[in-house]
Amino acid sequence: MSHTAHIRSHRKPRRNASKIAMRAGVAGGVLGTLAVAGASGSASAAEPVTQTLELPTLTADMAVQVAQSAEVTQQAAANYQLQAERDAAAAKAAKEAKADLADAKKKAEARKKAAEAARKAAAERASRAAERTALSASTSASASTPAAGSGASASVSSGSSAATGSAAAVISFVKAQVGKAYVSGATGPSAYDCSGLVQTAFKQVGISLPRVSQDQSTAGTQVSLSNLQPGDILYWGGAGSAYHVGVYVGDGMFVGAQNPSTGVVERPLSYDPPSGAVRVL
Repeated sequence: MSHTAHIRSHRKPRRNASKIAMRAGVAGGVLGTLAVAGASGSASAAEPVTQTLELPTLTADMAVQVAQSAEVTQQAAANYQLQAERDAAAAKAAKEAKADLADAKKKAEARKKAAEAARKAAAERASRAAERTALSASTSASASTPAAGSGASASVSSGSSAATGSAAAVISFVKAQVGKAYVSGATGPSAYDCSGLVQTAFKQVGISLPRVSQDQSTAGTQVSLSNLQPGDILYWGGAGSAYHVGVYVGDGMFVGAQNPSTGVVERPLSYDPPSGAVRVL
């Protein structure tokens, strides 16, 4: 025995066999766990792990919500379509309104022009009527005044001297035109204006006359209304400024293309007394 064996603090403590055994067991268990983990890791590396996801179950409330959402979407689509149709209808209506406005403006302009033309025509007719009235009064006064140097009174001739030769041909032609239409600017054969009828009538016997009344009133020799012969050209208005012409056909009658309402007519001199006459035959 050691000389210090009797001292308790210097004694080496004995190891408890049970503790040693337990430590050995724990170590063995740890090693076994590591071995199992390694094997398990190898197995995991060899076979992939499949995971399964579970979707939520469609409940009654969710089904109602889905249905409501679909209904709202359909309603929105219907509203968009309705709005598009309204926009298209509005655009079409605006286009039609614009076209109608343009058409109305054209018609209004046409009516305005027609009214202006009618006003001018009425004013021209009134002016002619006034001038004829004044000329008629002047002619009547002249006819009732004794001619200077003679005791005879001047009057419009109504003699019935028979026409011969070229005069007879002119008279035959104008009488054949009675009843035809009056058209401004027309020279036959279906319609005439006053100077067109006179020009065409004298053309039948080879005499070329000017086209308008003003010039025809000075185309020949001025003759007195009291000394008219068949075939003389009658004019209304001043010589060189006449507004109407006709042909004296004898027996106090004349033929002329009067106006659109009467056409070519044969009338007595008293119907519309002329202002003067010229003789070209």
